[in-house]
Amino acid sequence: MDLVLNVFKQSITIALFVFTMMLLLDYFNVVTKGKANNLVKGKQWRQYTISSFLGSTPGCLGAFLNVSFYVHGLISFGALVGGMIATSGDEAFVLLAMVPKQAIFLFFLLFVFGIISGWLSDKIIKVLKIKTCTHCNLQTVHEGEETNFFSKQLIIKNYLNLSSIRIILVSGAGLITLAVILGLIGASSWDLKKIILLVLNIISFGIIVTVPEHYLKEHIWKHIIKKHLVRVFLWSFFAIIFVETGFKYWNIEGFVQQHMELVGLLAVLLAIVPESGPHMIFVMLYAKGLIPFSILLASSIVQDGHGMLPLLSYSVKDSILVKLLNLVFGIIIGLAFYLMGF
Repeated sequence: MDLVLNVFKQSITIALFVFTMMLLLDYFNVVTKGKANNLVKGKQWRQYTISSFLGSTPGCLGAFLNVSFYVHGLISFGALVGGMIATSGDEAFVLLAMVPKQAIFLFFLLFVFGIISGWLSDKIIKVLKIKTCTHCNLQTVHEGEETNFFSKQLIIKNYLNLSSIRIILVSGAGLITLAVILGLIGASSWDLKKIILLVLNIISFGIIVTVPEHYLKEHIWKHIIKKHLVRVFLWSFFAIIFVETGFKYWNIEGFVQQHMELVGLLAVLLAIVPESGPHMIFVMLYAKGLIPFSILLASSIVQDGHGMLPLLSYSVKDSILVKLLNLVFGIIIGLAFYLMGF
């Protein structure tokens, strides 16, 4: 029972960190709506750099933006591949929560390899004469969405007609902030991680209190909480349970050490699935020191969270090509780092 309670607390802390980071990124994206397109227009190296930077930001938002840019003809196929290579999905938030220094190093490498791989991918499809998709009218941004979040009239209007969702979210955010301060969530003692978590939570509370009703329902409730947060919590919980139980009842450490090549192959193969969850197991294994950095890197290169799903709805062929190139680059780079002792 103590094990389950401890894992539950860890999972709640991870989920809270993921929520605050996802909310901040989504909020920034909506507030600066219309600016992103201007950033990516330009020569190919600029496309590789921007798409890889967006991909290396935690979560799937960068990948979604890259797909939107690609199908609108703003970036090349190679830039899309580079962006997907740089993307590590929602697990990026978990890594930041558990091993922040290693996470930042990983994101930097994914950014660099994304740029290089993007350039190589465009060269490869040109040599092989592979045709990719053309410009279309796919649209992923809510048109006419209110972005003046700091209007006094809008805030007053929100509270004159309180919705049940706003009551739940505002009350929940307030209670969670108090729980973090009291040490019920996160670290019991005051350290840098606790301070960062508290600051992020206070900012999130401020966003929840002031945003319009549409943003509250569509972005925070329906998207972040229902589509991402529940899944992140469940995958975190069961992944930690798997690793902790393996330590306590099985010789998981011995098995991994004796079959490291098999574990590495499994990591990249599972990463093909357009879902963040399976990657969580390898994040936890790395955080526990059971697998080397090279396997985490290879898995991160191949997997792209939910980033591939919008592209699948538009072009299955291009999705397969992106995944195939990601798999090849992931195996080559991961094996190279493994042989170098990482």
